[in-house]
Amino acid sequence: MAVKIRLGRHGKKGYPFYHIVVADSRAPRDGKFIEKIGTYNPNTNPATIDLSFEKALGWLLKGAQPTDTVRNILSDKGVMMKKHLLGGVAKGAFSESDAEAKFNKWLEEKSAKVAAAASKLAGDARSAEKVRAAAETKAKEERAAAIAAKKAEAAAAAAGEEAPEAEEAAEEAVAEAEAPEVVETPAVEEAPAAEVAAEPQAPAVEEAPAAPEAAEEKAAE
Repeated sequence: MAVKIRLGRHGKKGYPFYHIVVADSRAPRDGKFIEKIGTYNPNTNPATIDLSFEKALGWLLKGAQPTDTVRNILSDKGVMMKKHLLGGVAKGAFSESDAEAKFNKWLEEKSAKVAAAASKLAGDARSAEKVRAAAETKAKEERAAAIAAKKAEAAAAAAGEEAPEAEEAAEEAVAEAEAPEVVETPAVEEAPAAEVAAEPQAPAVEEAPAAPEAAEEKAAE
């Protein structure tokens, strides 16, 4: 029976999550499997791999063939490197202790590379956060400036409408202050001419004739 080490897909649509399984090569991809030896989550940066090193190595030594993706995962975790070194020991190229020393050196170099990559990712994330914060601050300042400009325009427009009214009111006040005060005198009522003409005139006094005694006295003189 040909045995393969491959991925079994799980997770929801658009967010896949894989099981690393050992299965018969004739079985469906997501069907029955012999053993689960780990998980692989590609949705994180870097991808999250949880692998049973000894089980994966044991199946490789038994002749299980990994798929291309699983081979990359096993290489990243050092399983393929360990298998290669054990092959050298079996051929007598070097001792088991030498193989272990080489593998430990490889692990140290790999750990340093992983740490450097993680540090770079963290630095990039911080830089991106600073850029985002600066962009948000700039956008807020631009919005505040635009709002202030609109308010200033509205205030200027309102002041421009009130100015002519104030000038007219001031001119009217000055004109009222400079105008001379007019004192009104009551009009003398004149009697109508018709009424004056209609007033009765006193009759002329007729002189009485001289008495006879007075005429005689005058003649004797």
